[in-house]
Amino acid sequence: MSAHRSLEGRVAVVTGAARGVGESLARKLSARGAKVALVGLEPDGLRRVAEGLHTESAHWHADVTDQEAMTRVAGEVVERFGGVDIVVANAGVAQAGPFADTDETVWRRVVEVNLLGSVATARAFLPALIARRGYLLQIASLAALTPSPMMSAYCASKSGVEAFAHCLRAEVGHRGVRVGVAYLSFTDTDMVRGFERDDVLWEFRRRLPWPVNRICPLGPAVDRLVAGIERRSAHVYGQWWLRGMQPVRGALPALIGTFAQRDVRRFEPRFAATREQRAGLAGAGGEADNKARGD
Repeated sequence: MSAHRSLEGRVAVVTGAARGVGESLARKLSARGAKVALVGLEPDGLRRVAEGLHTESAHWHADVTDQEAMTRVAGEVVERFGGVDIVVANAGVAQAGPFADTDETVWRRVVEVNLLGSVATARAFLPALIARRGYLLQIASLAALTPSPMMSAYCASKSGVEAFAHCLRAEVGHRGVRVGVAYLSFTDTDMVRGFERDDVLWEFRRRLPWPVNRICPLGPAVDRLVAGIERRSAHVYGQWWLRGMQPVRGALPALIGTFAQRDVRRFEPRFAATREQRAGLAGAGGEADNKARGD
């Protein structure tokens, strides 16, 4: 673990910063003295967040899956602030439901935003991070630690960004850049609350074992992320108990593959009857993504 670094005067970039984890993180980084560059698809929301920050800030409207746009944003951020010390690849979307009933375009979009969008973010900002020996924090999920039936796209994408971040850490460490992976369980955000619209899915999720079946408060989770950024940690856990899943993660696919079948069989007819409720991406962030793409 690296030594603690003050955030005073540092320049931090946060993607998906108009709401949820990204918004809270931007506010708490600013409160600790960091200058913040906000990136996302909701210009009005980004402007609202920027106007409420304690330190110098600016916002950019960009789709993280657009490499050309992200490269342009990175150049403009460096021009505006003089460099970049921290990048948080937070932008993400989700969809839930049986894989066989999921619209292919929606499933693919989850992977594009969560995985390819994170890759595009890293590619765009890596030169600036190398120049300042900075830190990249990749937001992953509990979904990277364990499979979760009815969330195949989200699990695939978050497992992918975890692996990508681990690879990148080994490649850029000798150049002074540190790379961390952050894990969060179901946290109180618009995206998670968006799943409540589907009563069947919500009931299915509540049958998961404690503490996975509870929605965790946003504030303490983001406080842990900020502490991880200050330490330039390789692993950051938004909920304390997630750390304990690392040693047993190898056994989870077999266990879940065996014991989840009963619940899947029980809920399958009900999922089929409520398919339309899960037609798009979850939550307000998902709606913003649909709107930006004209869907």
